[in-house]
Amino acid sequence: MTLFFLPIPVNSPLPDLTLADILERTIELSQTAAVILKSYYRGSPAQLEVIDKAEGPVTVADKAVDRHLLDGIQAMCGDSCGYLTEETYQAGDFQLPQDWVWIIDPLDGTRDFIDKTGEYAIHIALTYQHRPVLAVVAIPESDRLYAAIAGGGTWNITADGVRTPIRVTGGKELTKLVVVASRNHRSEGLVKLLAQLPCQQQLKIGSIGCKIAAILEDRADLYVSLSGTSAPKDWDLAAPELMLIEAGGKFTRQDGSLLKYNQGDVNQWGCLIASSGEWHQQILDACLD
Repeated sequence: MTLFFLPIPVNSPLPDLTLADILERTIELSQTAAVILKSYYRGSPAQLEVIDKAEGPVTVADKAVDRHLLDGIQAMCGDSCGYLTEETYQAGDFQLPQDWVWIIDPLDGTRDFIDKTGEYAIHIALTYQHRPVLAVVAIPESDRLYAAIAGGGTWNITADGVRTPIRVTGGKELTKLVVVASRNHRSEGLVKLLAQLPCQQQLKIGSIGCKIAAILEDRADLYVSLSGTSAPKDWDLAAPELMLIEAGGKFTRQDGSLLKYNQGDVNQWGCLIASSGEWHQQILDACLD
């Protein structure tokens, strides 16, 4: 059953499938990927084979889910799309030539996965000319799944298949906003930036997908990222960004511009602000002070 019915601004990369059809198949893939991650999460520590890299740890679970998702999506789309995933990316500034590019993080929040906080997620996005048009974010440990399509809104899909459209809420005073902050990545610059915001209540969560889900669920209102020696990557942001925007929120750079993906450098440098939207400009102004 196709649940997305609003106008979609771009065509599909496949002649025999609409974007809504592709999203339905992507939802199914993400559900089976969640089962795989859960099996590793509940397995013995020896199964994880943790490898510490400069950008963070990688486990056999990351690689298994990456292969599962790539096999399924490539079987559907073939050479009509490019593929950019955290586990297959080779360091270097290069841009995939295709208009349509899948951007995938098979396990966002690997440290939280290892530490058993439950705050890890699967990110899958399809971009068209550098902007996301289709997204799925699955949070296995809470059996939550969010699906979004450009012009078609964001939907929550429960484990038993119930589908509910989601819109972010507002109505809070600026000083009462809750800032969702990282558990593991808190540079000195980010700490200083957060301290100058007009709202000081914080909720600490791992994965970026889980952070943005907290905004959708009205447990938080604002997320701020500030790069230092490293920055969030395309695969960290593409799916959560569309998920928030299609639910009525905002996700921009400090100057108010939209993010772009598959630009050569996968790092999203600078200050990025995601919010429920109501006080977005005021937050941008505060970050410029």
